[in-house]
Amino acid sequence: MIEIQPVINKYPKKGPIIQYGTAGFRTIAENLDHIAFRMGLLAALRSKGKGSAAIGLMITASHNPEADNGVKMIDPHGEMLEQKWESIATELANADDNLVQEELNRIVSELGIDISKPAHVFIGRDTRPSSLHLSKAAMDGVEVLSGFVKDHGVVTTPMLHYYVYSYNIGPSNEISYRENYLSRFTAAFKALRKESTKNVNYEATIDFDGANGVGAIAMHEFVSRLGNSLNVNIYNSDTTTKGKLNFMCGADFVKTNQKPPEGFAIIPNRRIVSVDGDADRVIYCYVDENGVFHLLDGDNIATLVAGYLMDLVRDSGLNLKLGLVQTAYANGNSTRYISEKLRVPVACACTGVKHLHHKALEYDIGVYFEANGHGTVLFSNNARNLITQAAADERLPDSKRQMVIRLKQLTELINSTVGDAISDMFLVETVLYFRGWSIQDWFSVYANLPNRLSKVTITDRNTIKTADADRKCTSPEGLQEAIDKIVKDYPSGRSFVRPSGTEDIVRIYAEAESQEAADELATRVCRLVYDIAGGIGAFP
Repeated sequence: MIEIQPVINKYPKKGPIIQYGTAGFRTIAENLDHIAFRMGLLAALRSKGKGSAAIGLMITASHNPEADNGVKMIDPHGEMLEQKWESIATELANADDNLVQEELNRIVSELGIDISKPAHVFIGRDTRPSSLHLSKAAMDGVEVLSGFVKDHGVVTTPMLHYYVYSYNIGPSNEISYRENYLSRFTAAFKALRKESTKNVNYEATIDFDGANGVGAIAMHEFVSRLGNSLNVNIYNSDTTTKGKLNFMCGADFVKTNQKPPEGFAIIPNRRIVSVDGDADRVIYCYVDENGVFHLLDGDNIATLVAGYLMDLVRDSGLNLKLGLVQTAYANGNSTRYISEKLRVPVACACTGVKHLHHKALEYDIGVYFEANGHGTVLFSNNARNLITQAAADERLPDSKRQMVIRLKQLTELINSTVGDAISDMFLVETVLYFRGWSIQDWFSVYANLPNRLSKVTITDRNTIKTADADRKCTSPEGLQEAIDKIVKDYPSGRSFVRPSGTEDIVRIYAEAESQEAADELATRVCRLVYDIAGGIGAFP
């Protein structure tokens, strides 16, 4: 192993103990220098252990405030880091400075990594002021182990996932990554627009809320390629003014506060599309002519997409198993609509994209979306092969072949490596286009139960443990029983709690027949968590 202590001393450990969660490491940016450097080291080892395949490192804190930042790793097929390596990353991140070399040696020895192999690491960053410095720290970590770094600069998180995947399936060239990403999804979207359809109520204009982040930059690049296929008015695109990122705008703001983003004048019944700070979440909303706000979140997107794909599979005649994966955050009415009306099989997975992604792999076509707007569609190799073969089969009746070709085009439109806000937006616009629906038509498909998301800060998030895909709390003792007792007071009531993957925060979800009831239920459960799990400070 190369002697690295002098470089370790350049990035001394600071801040509290930190854990690698669903979103990687995430905390205030000033405590992340040593984390970024050490993840550069780990990414180089991961690449060497994967036969020199490219590994990604994304510097972002997604929807978090601008003062935060984070580091997350991307595995060779563009997927989240293998779960086993999450604990390895946590141990390395928290090792004392004088034990880092020893920890690296242990990883190499226990996993049988050939340190002489080349390492390839792709690094990307969001627009936060701290991201450039942290990406350089990560590069130092890669290079100290003689790894090769490809700095992709400011990119969305889904772009970097796609770049890693593209490199590893090869062949590719240096100029192809960004252009390939932009041209692929644009071409697929425009191809799907060529087919005549019953555009009764659909209007090809949207207002895009870029959260003053990298999503706005990417959307400007897409718009220059879209022509007249979709008119996109881009707002909240200031990526240079300090403090604007995710402030009063973006997908998380819209979902959590259940009101439209600030930053532009509202046009009644105009589709508003909000992404988050790294553009891996998307939320739709609109304000009607009476000034009433309407939200269409990940549940609405899932039902729209699953219903459309189910129609295509049925009309194509292909023998493909389609299923939809949700989390405990899925609105109860969406689950009932999907299973009872659409007749699409529904599975529930633990919160976190890695869990949904894994479960979706059990289907030929697996649709997964979290209520926060993070999700995608996976096509198995079997599905892709059947679709490709059927599309080339001239004996197939035109009506069926048309559906097959549309399925094939959709495989090109969807970024299956990870939830991609912009690719998902194109998918939603495609379905609305073929349905001939306005956003009001979409909203009227089913009514979400009123709900509320809240959070409570506690001393140690590990106090909270859950089971049954996060729907039941098993620790602290007595908390779940107390929640169940309160829920009985509310018709159609449901509530659950779960620990944050990155912070000492407990997230509380509640739904009921009215917004007033959902808010009251959420407040009562927050009080329970605060009292039983050890809340910090005054009760909010």
